[in-house]
Amino acid sequence: MRDNPQDTPAFSRRWTVAGIAAAMIAIAGAALSWHGHAHAFGPGHHRHGGWEQTDAETMGKRIEAMTAYRLAEIDATPEQKSRIATIMKGAANDLASLREQGRELRRRSAQLLLAAPTIDRAQLEALRVQQMQLRDTASRRMLQARADAAEVLTPEQRAKLAERRLRREDRG
Repeated sequence: MRDNPQDTPAFSRRWTVAGIAAAMIAIAGAALSWHGHAHAFGPGHHRHGGWEQTDAETMGKRIEAMTAYRLAEIDATPEQKSRIATIMKGAANDLASLREQGRELRRRSAQLLLAAPTIDRAQLEALRVQQMQLRDTASRRMLQARADAAEVLTPEQRAKLAERRLRREDRG
């Protein structure tokens, strides 16, 4: 019988699972901050250096810089940083086409609500369903990227990211 419950395999597994979950949350936060920045300043911000209309090369450089920044504190190797940046670039490229589809759906919705002589609720509902499917696709793609990125890191690195994330959340 073990004297210390912290020496049990179940305790160790719980901490490993908690570390992986926290790391995925941290990576999700990074990905969402990359994606959310494009919308932070409202329409038209792309003319002033936002991410909305950024070319692939510039977006790639920004992702590399953000990856290096986010992973600096956990002593990620250059190979890990490169692999995670590649994963995030792939997700950003995939999301770019989804973003354009979302714009088109919002444009069509606005036309139905504002420009049409009568309100066609059936068409509006069909557009809403398409928008939700698009969001689900984007969410699924980001989860895949976060999981792929988390697999590149060691359990210790993921735990450090989780700790860092919790410190940021505690600050408010």
